[in-house]
Amino acid sequence: MSNKIFFSRTIFALLIINPIIPLNTTEAQDKVLIQEKILSVANAVLKNATFQFVDKQTGKKYSSTSEAPPDAILQPESEYNDWRYWNGVLNLAMIDLSVLLSDNRYREFVHKNLAFTFDNYSFFESKYKNESKWSYPFGQFFICEELDDCGAMGASLIEIYKSDNQQRYKQYIDNATNHILIKQARLKDGTLVRTFPHKYTLWADDLYMGISFLCRLGEMTGNKKYFDDAVKQVINFHKYLFNANYGLMYHCWYSDEQRPGVAFWGRANGWAMLAQIDLLERLPVNHPKREELISLFKKHIIGISRYQSENGLWHQLLDKVDSYLETSCTAMFSYSIARAVNIGLIDKRYLPIAIKGWEGIMTKITGNGDVEGVCTGTGTSDELIHYYTRPAPLNDVHGIGAVILAGKEILNTFNKQSK
Repeated sequence: MSNKIFFSRTIFALLIINPIIPLNTTEAQDKVLIQEKILSVANAVLKNATFQFVDKQTGKKYSSTSEAPPDAILQPESEYNDWRYWNGVLNLAMIDLSVLLSDNRYREFVHKNLAFTFDNYSFFESKYKNESKWSYPFGQFFICEELDDCGAMGASLIEIYKSDNQQRYKQYIDNATNHILIKQARLKDGTLVRTFPHKYTLWADDLYMGISFLCRLGEMTGNKKYFDDAVKQVINFHKYLFNANYGLMYHCWYSDEQRPGVAFWGRANGWAMLAQIDLLERLPVNHPKREELISLFKKHIIGISRYQSENGLWHQLLDKVDSYLETSCTAMFSYSIARAVNIGLIDKRYLPIAIKGWEGIMTKITGNGDVEGVCTGTGTSDELIHYYTRPAPLNDVHGIGAVILAGKEILNTFNKQSK
């Protein structure tokens, strides 16, 4: 077995049977390897997040929009410094890593990252002429149309607001709350949906985009209504999207034709699992729907476990072995399962699924912290070829946060075993 695979099958068994065992030299080396891999990715983010803008016309760089001439066509030099939903996941991962390692550099990155948007977005908002929000830096900040415009980034803002309670942050949180509760399209039963590609399409992605925010809002305010709404979303999304025969969620459900889409897309299932563990970790233990949610979560875990490849990775289309092995969904699955075990939500028997997933992820992290095999942004489609042919460019930000989350939680697992 490669020395990059840190747990032998024997160690798997020992950890499950007797979770409190002393570290031997090999295990200590394994722990070092896990941390090295995580830090190579996280430190690459710190290195490449320049907090600068580049004028696309002249190539000149500016540390703030106030330094640039009014006619400059600016964009953030680093993708890590934009306001997109994938940056929200990255922010949350860096906060968690900071806590686990007691290293404030990663949390400070998030503080600085959020302030970078708030300090500079008005330059781009003033130029906005009803074009696509994807054409503008920070477009999802000042153009809030769907859940992925405010949910994940709003969730990371809530985490920072706990210790940095700026009024402008509170105003954004209030606006995002209003959007999710009142403005966002819903079916008659309250299920969150999008207005495209067909009117009132339910996306599995949106379980995370809504719940990551709602559950943290419930935790911050103590208001039960936010938890109740989040719980309703999990139950309803399973009702519309979950195929019990496969144990997987379809990417979407079309309300105009009352049918699901065609694809069991990996990352869509990953978003759904992230949402479920985010909620269950924060849901009051006496909530009447808690056990029902745990049952649904376990069914999803068992479902995806059937499709894990020999090397630990899952496929882009989970049930299609001729589709490519994809890193971000693997990271989302591995994190969700390991986190559930570590907080005592599910039995340790599920842990090998997560560990095997991390083994696969490590093969996709290069020596300098680049991440391979992450599918780029992917809309819904009724053509499977759409999913088969989606590119997976190096360091696609859709997966960076998820990889850090997965590695962080496997390291957390290892730490718990050694205590």
